[in-house]
Amino acid sequence: MAHADFVHLRVHSAYSLSEGAIRTKDLAYLCKQYGMPAVAVTDTGNLFGAMEFALAASAAGVQPITGCQLAVRREDQAAVNHANGNAVAPAPDQLVLLAQSERGYQNLMAVVSHAFLHSGDGEAPQVPLAVIEQHHEGLIALTAGPVGAVGRLLLDGQRPAAEAMLDRLAAIFPGRLYIELMRHGVEAETKIEGALVDLAYAKNLPLVATNECFFADAAMYEAHDALLCIAEGRVIAETERRRVNPEYRFKSPSEMRKLFADLPEACDNTLVIARRCAFMPKPVKPILPAFPDAAAEGEPAALRRTSEEGLALRLEQQVYPIAEAEAGGKPIDREAIARPYRERLAFEIDVIATMGFAGYFLIVADFIQWAKRNDIPVGPGRGSGAG
Repeated sequence: MAHADFVHLRVHSAYSLSEGAIRTKDLAYLCKQYGMPAVAVTDTGNLFGAMEFALAASAAGVQPITGCQLAVRREDQAAVNHANGNAVAPAPDQLVLLAQSERGYQNLMAVVSHAFLHSGDGEAPQVPLAVIEQHHEGLIALTAGPVGAVGRLLLDGQRPAAEAMLDRLAAIFPGRLYIELMRHGVEAETKIEGALVDLAYAKNLPLVATNECFFADAAMYEAHDALLCIAEGRVIAETERRRVNPEYRFKSPSEMRKLFADLPEACDNTLVIARRCAFMPKPVKPILPAFPDAAAEGEPAALRRTSEEGLALRLEQQVYPIAEAEAGGKPIDREAIARPYRERLAFEIDVIATMGFAGYFLIVADFIQWAKRNDIPVGPGRGSGAG
């Protein structure tokens, strides 16, 4: 059976939090419905849905392409002075990265992790281009249209700077950089398209046609608009807020071919990119960290010791006083009272140790006890571990 002649490379699943509205299973169905042999999920700033998406897509016979839309910290960190006197750093540029191989996937995880771990308080997770430069292997890059660095500079009338940025990206991703064209009916896209095409031909860089998909079809447009309002704490009637139009839907291959009929090579290259990406994340067993304080006696023994100490304390504080009150002053058989508790504890510890979770329980206990010592409220927890 012949497959479609276009694949989407810019899909936002529901894991683009408060922004995307396409569930992974629905995405797999859409691709199958349109005969798309592959699809890329490029959620905003995260890889939360990578595994779920890959499994759902492959089960439907669709090749999953793992990607991410990254926020890239601008190097011209000249702050913008607002009327209230506060200086605010400029909004980051966007860059889309797609994993070609396991090495690329590892690099993508490293870059995304860096963004979350090293961004400042109050700012969206973002990463310097220099960090991406260190983790470029196995990754294909898309320039992200008008919200990418090249597009922004062109919109600002800085053609030389845009060319310099494009040269830098091409050097970071040799043979793996695509100039991204979008046609959502947005003025910024139209304004820079001619310059992007000229730069692509002048620098011998390939074009690629994309449609940023936030929802499945036009019928979901109003619900998605409400989602954006919820994300920003705004109301639908407000005009000065983030909006997208109904064109940001999951379009069919024929729609995309018609939309880019004057540049068929841009649609062809979506298939080229799909063929260049040959990696799928696979489920692995959890890798639990070791509890260093238990190195001498071993984690199971440490868990057993600390648990028995905790049980002894609770017996003294909670169980024996109740038994003594019920006995009306008569002597109580402490050993008989404690026996079922100790037997149950021994059974539980054996199960935990057999499953290899002794270190996990020690780690959870450690940070809960730290929280209590520092007057941080700790609830009963969700699940037996924290409880």
